[in-house]
Amino acid sequence: MALGLLLAGCSGQQTDPGIEAAEGVIKRAIGTTDDIKLTLLEQKDGKDCYEVEAEDGKLSIKGSSVTALCYAFNTYLHEACGSQITWGGKNLNIPAEWPDFRAEATSPYKFRYFLNVCTFGYTTPFWDWKRWSQELDWMALHGVNMPLASVASEAIAKRVWIQLGLTEEEADAFFTGPAHLPWHRMGNLNAWDGPLDDEWHNAQIQLQHQILDKMHELGMEPVAPAFAGFVPPAFMKKHPEIQANQLVWGGFDLENNACVLSPDSPWFEKIGKMFIQEWEKEFGKATYYLSDSFNEMKLPVDKDDVAGKHELLAQYGEAICKSILAGNPDAVWVTQGWTFGYQHDFWDQESMQALLSRVPDDRLIIVDLGNDYPKWVWHTEQTWKTQHGFWGKQWIYSYVPNFGGKVLPTGDLAMYASGSVEALKSPYGKNLVGFGSAPEGLENNEVVYELLADMGWAHENIDLDKWLETYCQARYGYCDDDMVAVWKHLQNTVYRNLYSYPRYTWQTVVHDQRRKSLHNMDDEFGKAVMDFVKFADKCSASPLYRNDVVEFVSLWLSELADRHYEKALAAGKTALGRKELGQTVEILAKVDRLLASHPEYRLAPWVDFARNASADPVLKDSYEANAKRLITTWGGWQEDYAARFWSGLIGDYYIPRLQIYFSDQAESLDEWEEQWIATPWRVSVEEYADPVAAAMQLLAEYN
Repeated sequence: MALGLLLAGCSGQQTDPGIEAAEGVIKRAIGTTDDIKLTLLEQKDGKDCYEVEAEDGKLSIKGSSVTALCYAFNTYLHEACGSQITWGGKNLNIPAEWPDFRAEATSPYKFRYFLNVCTFGYTTPFWDWKRWSQELDWMALHGVNMPLASVASEAIAKRVWIQLGLTEEEADAFFTGPAHLPWHRMGNLNAWDGPLDDEWHNAQIQLQHQILDKMHELGMEPVAPAFAGFVPPAFMKKHPEIQANQLVWGGFDLENNACVLSPDSPWFEKIGKMFIQEWEKEFGKATYYLSDSFNEMKLPVDKDDVAGKHELLAQYGEAICKSILAGNPDAVWVTQGWTFGYQHDFWDQESMQALLSRVPDDRLIIVDLGNDYPKWVWHTEQTWKTQHGFWGKQWIYSYVPNFGGKVLPTGDLAMYASGSVEALKSPYGKNLVGFGSAPEGLENNEVVYELLADMGWAHENIDLDKWLETYCQARYGYCDDDMVAVWKHLQNTVYRNLYSYPRYTWQTVVHDQRRKSLHNMDDEFGKAVMDFVKFADKCSASPLYRNDVVEFVSLWLSELADRHYEKALAAGKTALGRKELGQTVEILAKVDRLLASHPEYRLAPWVDFARNASADPVLKDSYEANAKRLITTWGGWQEDYAARFWSGLIGDYYIPRLQIYFSDQAESLDEWEEQWIATPWRVSVEEYADPVAAAMQLLAEYN
């Protein structure tokens, strides 16, 4: 390939910035742009479209935006080249000449949405620009054009609070530690594991400039943060006349819970306007602003005062919208619809209509966040159905495929391949403006996100059998009937449902009575794993096959360890109990070493990102402790919520916890956990030289 990339925009110019941006994504993805011609098209009825044609070794891609071009190229990689680019690495099979291929598509959605407020805690809190840049390339290749962009919210909020008379110390004391900031932004939590300081704020501002610049370069519509009504205790002390409602969340003391301004307070609009103005002064104009004022929290209203409840909700809807428009008259309020399903008893039809009643239809987009949860967790009808497509407001159909960054495989692939099409074809499809996913944690269950990316372009249900064949060919470089059978087993077990808390019992020490741990790693899953490793010779060239061997074998061995641990719990602190505990620990220690070869399932990068967020040794330790707290004790009643299946965490945290629990020092377990969080961690296990061979040997040893 010697022709080089041919640049062509709609006007025929050879320097269109959109083409250049797409070229950059492609070159970073595969290392070359030879014999590829990119052309920008007009949208079709306001929706992105693309055309791909490869003939005589020349590849032509036409698309109506940067992300349309990038997604089209990624589709070509999957379907024509048997290649895949994921969080865990790449399987590239780029031939000497581009294979013949034709495809075209138009997305049924204006927006393809991505991220969750909680992602900025469970995955990204300490990411640097290099890692963010990689993620933005991933988004472009997967067609995302509407990502959340909440980095540096606190830096802007601090400016507002200081203008309103708070000291720097009072403002910073309001904020949580970095990993807990999502729950501060949603009004769930104040001060926990904080405070922050100007070093943090200044670094976040610089990072957000880089993030937003690249989002704009890639033609994305970032969703910026807005004021949601939560005020610092110090501000309320300065203004005792303020009417505010005390909120309660998560098992924390009231001093860590938020207060939200009454909607009729003149401060609501004033502060909201100041926040938007300060944001745009720093980062430039935005169109879409996220504000969530009652995430998982009921308003303090008399349950018998229905009229009063509805009036209060109407006032809140009006106040939030007005506070955003006061800062930017052209803005659109975006709100997460999670709480409407999570608290479906509170949010009946009349209450939802009341909230929306004073908000113009074109000034609000509701992200119907968790369309997988009504079926699998809440056992209700989907919110968009019960709320009649949100009563004429614009809305986005979304899933929450992951909670807390938990790693164990879960997800209803059949639902993901069909659910959004039902919404499109419903009477409420006329105001359905987007499709997306809002995982709390990234870098897991990659099959789910590959499928959801394709659903952003699907007008009809995806044929899952055919799609999985293409997926395996792209991921492993090989697929036959036996590989298809493996994935049938996976579909029948871990990928036939969605669980909020896919965890092993050994990750929680005792059975969690508040949040039941569930997964489907039964003997059929074990058979799938044993059959999967038989492809080692045929798929050895694929790094993603190696990743999956390490993951699947580690998961199955950990399930076997869990069976021993259940027997240990049943036997208690007896000889039999300790024997079963010994078997549990023996297997988990080997799993810990095996996972050290997996690019995603390791504690080391999590700690490194946290420590690298500052050059100050004290802050390094503080950030590391905050990062480790989030994935272990968390705070309130959230312990083990974010249970990670990670090398380093298994060997140095989970195993010692089990041993302490079964010892005569069990009463010191909480103290040990705090000590582990506070003590800087170092890698303590050596990788296997050949992880695939080691995985196969361990599988044979314990089956």
